[in-house]
Amino acid sequence: MSGAALYIKRDLKVSDVQIEILLGIINLYSLIGSCLAGRTSDWIGRRYTIVFAGAIFFVGALLMGFSPNYSFLMFGRFVAGIGIGYALMIAPVYTAEVSPASSRGFLTSFPEVFINGGILLGYISNYGFSKLTLKVGWRMMLGVGAIPSVVLTVGVLAMRESPRWLVMRGRLGEARKVLNKTSDSREEAQLRLAEIKQAAGIPESCNDDVVQVTKRSTGEGVWKELFLYPTPPIRHIVIAALGIHFFQQASGVDAVVLYSPRIFEKAGIKDDTHKLLATVAVGFVKTVFILAATFTLDRVGRRPLLLSSVGGMVLSLLTLAISLTIIGHSERKLMWAVALSIAMVLAYVATFSIGAGPITWVYSSEIFPLRLRAQGAAAGVVVNRTTSGVVSMTFLSLSEAITIGGAFFLYCGIATLGWIFFYTLLPETRGKTLEDMEGSFGTFRSKSNATKGVENGNGQVAQVQLGTNVQT
Repeated sequence: MSGAALYIKRDLKVSDVQIEILLGIINLYSLIGSCLAGRTSDWIGRRYTIVFAGAIFFVGALLMGFSPNYSFLMFGRFVAGIGIGYALMIAPVYTAEVSPASSRGFLTSFPEVFINGGILLGYISNYGFSKLTLKVGWRMMLGVGAIPSVVLTVGVLAMRESPRWLVMRGRLGEARKVLNKTSDSREEAQLRLAEIKQAAGIPESCNDDVVQVTKRSTGEGVWKELFLYPTPPIRHIVIAALGIHFFQQASGVDAVVLYSPRIFEKAGIKDDTHKLLATVAVGFVKTVFILAATFTLDRVGRRPLLLSSVGGMVLSLLTLAISLTIIGHSERKLMWAVALSIAMVLAYVATFSIGAGPITWVYSSEIFPLRLRAQGAAAGVVVNRTTSGVVSMTFLSLSEAITIGGAFFLYCGIATLGWIFFYTLLPETRGKTLEDMEGSFGTFRSKSNATKGVENGNGQVAQVQLGTNVQT
C-alpha cells in the first residue's frame, strides 16, 4: 500500500486525509479478527485458524485488486483487515506451542521475518507495477497479494496441530506424536507432555490416547482472570505483554513503513522512481536485520537484544528529526541533510528489526500460561493494531500540524519511555519452558535477568511484588 497510495490518490482523486484513513484503518479492522481469533483457535485448533486467515486474505486481496472506487477499496481493506487480526494472533501462538524451548525464539520470530519479507516484496512490486498504466498499476500492487495467501492456506494443511491444543482437547496420543517429532530428544518430549498435562489438569499418570478433559480452555473466565481478578504474576504478564505491543507501534514504525515515499519526498527526493527505489532499500534493510535477529534471539536473549534495539531506535529517530527539521528550514537543498535523513530511516528500520520487531511477538506469545495464551495474545494484538492504526491514520495530519521533524521528535520521546518500561518490567525468558514462564513474573527486581533480588541493609534479599506491599 505504501507505493500504491501514490497512484490511488491520482487515479481516484482523493485527499491526503482519505489516504491516511485508507492506509491506517486496516489496523482497526483487524481488531475484529483479533477478538475472534482466540476463541476460534480454541474451538477449531491453531492450524485451521491459520487456514481460515489465509482464505480471508485471499478474498481481501482480490477485492482490493478489482476495486472500481474508493468505497469498494475500503471494503476490500475491511476484509483483509480481519485476516490480519487472525494471522497476527495465531501465527506466533502456534509456533511457540510447537517449538522446543531451545529454538522457540528463533522459530517464533519467523512470522515477523516473513512479514518483513512481504513488505520487501510489496516495495519491489510497487516499483515493478509502477511501469503499468495508472488504472492498472496500483490494482496489481494490491491484487498480487492473493498468491501468497494460497501458498499459506495449502502449506499449513501439511503441518501438525499444536500439541498443547491437542492436550486441551484430551487427544494425548496425537499430542505425543507431535512432541516426539518436534522435540530435541524423546526425554524432552516426555517432559513437555508432562508439563502440558499438568497445565491442562490431566493427571501425570494418565497415558491413554484419548481422555476426558474437565479443565478445558474455551475462553470461559479467561478475560476475568486476565483483567478483573489477576494474580500478581498474571498482572505483571498482562502489563508486560500490552506494554511491549504499545511501545513497538507507538515509536512510529508504521509511519516509516507506510509513508516512506512521503518522508523521502520531504527529505528532497522528488522523482517517483527514486522514491520507490528508496523504499525498496527500506524493505531490504528490514528483512536483512530481521534475519540477523532470528539467529541471535536464543543465544543473546530477549532482554539485552530488545534494550539495544530500542536504544538504537531512539538515537536514529532523534537524528532523523533533527535532519528533517534542518531541511524544512533551509531555502536550498542540503545534500548532506538529505543523505543523513535517508541513512537514519534505514538505521531506524534496522535497529527496530534487530529487536523490537520480532521480540514483541516472541515475548508476548510465550509469557502467558496455557489457559490464558490464546486470549492473552489476542489482547496484545488488539493493543498493537489499535496503536498502529492511530499512528498510520494521523501521520500526515500530525506532520502538517507540527512538521514532519516534530512528528519524529514525538516518536523519539515515546521510544525513550519504551526503553525505560522494558528495562524496568521485562524479565529474561530465554531457555525457559512455556509452563515455567509464570514463575518469572510478579516481582519488580533490580537485576536485569530478574533472577536475583536486591540486598537490604541486613544482607537479605528484597523484592517488590506487584499488587502487594514491599516484602523483605
